[in-house]
Amino acid sequence: MRNEELSMGSEELRMKNGWRMLFFILCSSFFISLVSCHYPHPDLEDENLSESTRDSLAYLYERHYTWNTNLEVHADSVNLACLPVKDCYNMLHRGDRVVVAEFAIHPTDSVDSVWVKLAHSQEIQGWLRESEMMHAFVPTDSISQFIYLFSDTHASYFVMIFALFVAVWLFRAFRRKQLRMVYFNDIDSIFPLLLCLLMAFSATVYESMQVFVPDTWQHFYFNPTLSPFKVPFILSVFLMSIWLFIIVLLAVLDDLFRQLSPAAAIFYLLGLASCCIFCYFFFILTTSIYVGYIFLAAFLWIFLKKMKTSLAASRYCCGQCGRKIRAKGVCPHCGAINE
Repeated sequence: MRNEELSMGSEELRMKNGWRMLFFILCSSFFISLVSCHYPHPDLEDENLSESTRDSLAYLYERHYTWNTNLEVHADSVNLACLPVKDCYNMLHRGDRVVVAEFAIHPTDSVDSVWVKLAHSQEIQGWLRESEMMHAFVPTDSISQFIYLFSDTHASYFVMIFALFVAVWLFRAFRRKQLRMVYFNDIDSIFPLLLCLLMAFSATVYESMQVFVPDTWQHFYFNPTLSPFKVPFILSVFLMSIWLFIIVLLAVLDDLFRQLSPAAAIFYLLGLASCCIFCYFFFILTTSIYVGYIFLAAFLWIFLKKMKTSLAASRYCCGQCGRKIRAKGVCPHCGAINE
């Protein structure tokens, strides 16, 4: 009895120490990310820079876009004012592309003092407030357009409703037919749970940038890249998590179609997609109110426990059939002897 109490006490102590270490690692990573979260200021004192280049770099750092930035209309229509002529406008429609031609400051404008001149062609040009331009236009870069599409409110609500519908349907099917699902009646692999964890982590980092350093994300939105080595640290972490997500997804597909039939694998993928979508929206919403970090730490702890259990349960592979076995000896799957 005494030994059991000591064992339970030591187990609780290990869990507490594990939680403290996990909390320390997450806090340290978070603060390091915030320290290195801004793009470097351009060197405007370089004598080799021309005046126009210096102004362009200054605007790029301050406004996140500059002259000759290509934009595309995503609103139904936009009116460009033909200043200084009053009551004269040029209309642009969805899909029209323009280029930033000039900036102007109007201190007397109570709505927005920054005006931007946009040029669609030699004949169709005009001025627009910067705030209105931000809502009506998106960069023409494919990465920027994907970010805009993925961040669009209506698309987000549609995905959320679809994910909820699929999750409920799969849960009912799971209860009746015992279908494989992530974490519950899972396949013999830690990669599906790791995939959900990476989605939760990416969503947390993304929302952290929106809350704490929105300028960094806006600069990335106008000047996107897929390389994690040319951006601030917090963006580098985000991009590496996206690349790691893709790699783990390939590992999931490999494990999935080796262990399940094609039909069961498709059902499992639907459930996995629903879990990832749920993780994305859940951690987006909870991080905005600062409790997402606690949930992320709990999720990481669950994953580590799952990984520890998985590694302890299957340390070896059978040399005959390739299935995982817990210890050397007779394989419970094919009967071969492993020494």
